Amino acid sequence: MTEPTERTRYAIEYPDEAGHPDEKGTLGQDQVVLVDEVIDHPHAPAFDFYVVNDEKAGIYEAIVGDTEIAGLPYNVAGDDRLVLMATSVLPEYRRQGVATELIRRVLDDVRARGMTVTITCPIVRTFIEHNPEYADLIDPQRPGATTGSHQS
Repeated sequence: MTEPTERTRYAIEYPDEAGHPDEKGTLGQDQVVLVDEVIDHPHAPAFDFYVVNDEKAGIYEAIVGDTEIAGLPYNVAGDDRLVLMATSVLPEYRRQGVATELIRRVLDDVRARGMTVTITCPIVRTFIEHNPEYADLIDPQRPGATTGSHQS
C-alpha cells in the first residue's frame, strides 16, 4: 500500500493554461532559495534599490546603482492582466529580502494600474499566500499556479 505523498514547503500545482499540462512543477535550487526568503525573511532589504518597469522588454527590474540585481518578467494578457513569469535574484543578493520587496512593489504597481495577475512564478504565489492582502489581484478565471508553498 502506497502512502499519499506529503505536501512539502515547495509543492506547486499548475493548471493547463499556465503551461504545465501535468499540473506539477519541480522547483530548481534558485527557486527554493527565493521561496525560503519569502517565507522566512518577509522584511524589506537593509539596502535600497529602485524598481523599473521596462514595458518594452516585459520585465520589472530591481536596480542598485547601475546593476540589475533582480527581475520579474511578465507577459501582457489583454488590457487588464499581467502573467507574472519567474522571479530571479543575483546570488549575492539572495536571502536579503530583495525578492520579497520586488514582488511587493510589482503587485503594488499592478494594483495602482487597476490590473489583475496570472501567476506562473512559485515565488510570487508563495508571497501572496503569506501576504493575503494581495490575493484580490489574482485573476479568478486564470489564476495560474494554484498552490504555492506548504509548510511540512
